Amino acid sequence: MSGIIPGRARETFDQVFDLAGQLRTLRENGLYREPIWIDSAQGPRVRINGREFLNFCSNDYLGLAADPRVAEALHRGAQEFGTGSGASALVCGRSRAHLELERTLAEFLGRERALLFSSGYLANLAAVSGLLRSGAGMVLEDRLNHASLLDAALLSRARLKRYAHADPDALRKAMPPSPSRKLVLTDTVFGMDGDISPIREIASLCAGAGALLIADDAHGFGVLGNHGRGALELAGLGQREVPLLVGTFGKALGTSGAFLAGPAILIETLIQFARPYIYTTAPSPALAVATRTALRLVIEEGWRRERLRDLINYFRDRARELGIAMRDSRTAIQPLVIGEPAAAVAVSERLREHGILVTAIRPPTVPRGSARLRITLSAAHDKTQVDRLLEALATILPDRIQDARA
Repeated sequence: MSGIIPGRARETFDQVFDLAGQLRTLRENGLYREPIWIDSAQGPRVRINGREFLNFCSNDYLGLAADPRVAEALHRGAQEFGTGSGASALVCGRSRAHLELERTLAEFLGRERALLFSSGYLANLAAVSGLLRSGAGMVLEDRLNHASLLDAALLSRARLKRYAHADPDALRKAMPPSPSRKLVLTDTVFGMDGDISPIREIASLCAGAGALLIADDAHGFGVLGNHGRGALELAGLGQREVPLLVGTFGKALGTSGAFLAGPAILIETLIQFARPYIYTTAPSPALAVATRTALRLVIEEGWRRERLRDLINYFRDRARELGIAMRDSRTAIQPLVIGEPAAAVAVSERLREHGILVTAIRPPTVPRGSARLRITLSAAHDKTQVDRLLEALATILPDRIQDARA
């Protein structure tokens, strides 16, 4: 026995880490986050504690998260391959299901190879750590990039520069003239603002500076472009201009997981050196089967993208008619900036009283003073539901804005 008294050890732990104090501070500043437990499948309507809500905060952009064909494919995959992969990909965890999905992805995107991951977070960590080992090099990032891109740079120990949001000129000024290894990382569609990166200008700058461009198309893949190939299709760019592409399955495709896609030599390098790939259990093979089915639906059912575009335009036109000031976003992400965290939470709670679910997004996810409702639209919504949301906001916002300014 060590002689440590459990009660005193716990007391010392609390004193050292002050967890209760940290949590109390979050509550006092309106920044405490409480998980929501959904009792139903994802969709335009969800059930929480026996009550039904209109759901306007899911990333299920094409309405595939509860599609019975995807669910049936998951079941079929589990019957053939089981539920778990059993090991990391380089041990024995990579199955034919993974290989088929990677090949289908590469063909769809017009890229040489693709590589699967359990999450977009891991994919971004793998991309940076596999290319800038031991911190040798520089990473330049948009200031409003997703946390996984920022963390990837920080954990790589490389020198990090953050340039002004969506500003190619700021990137040009930050770009070092030396021929050292340089990575430029940007979201294509920014997850909290819904705006689209000036990716063509950024790609041109990278080509001129000898920098390798990595684009995270989590919110564009499956949604943007005539064929759903994402923001790069929209911009007319391919593997040559944007060597490494990151995409996720948990949004437009309605499953989960992620991929990196690019030249064979890049993908092979990541297989050999990216620790998040080498030391992580491979994704479920059954999920790979389901994701391949979802990708087929993205390819075949272009009406989903058309319907979503129509709803986005309808939402923005109606919001303008009602005097609701929205940020300039032409994507499924429609942020309504409220300001202070407590005010954003209050609007979210009032919407719940109306049977509408829109989560308040607060710092550090967004900059201070820009707490917001991150409204997201889906091809599964209809105009009646959009009207109900906007009418509720028109009722709630005047009181909240007045209270927030008082």
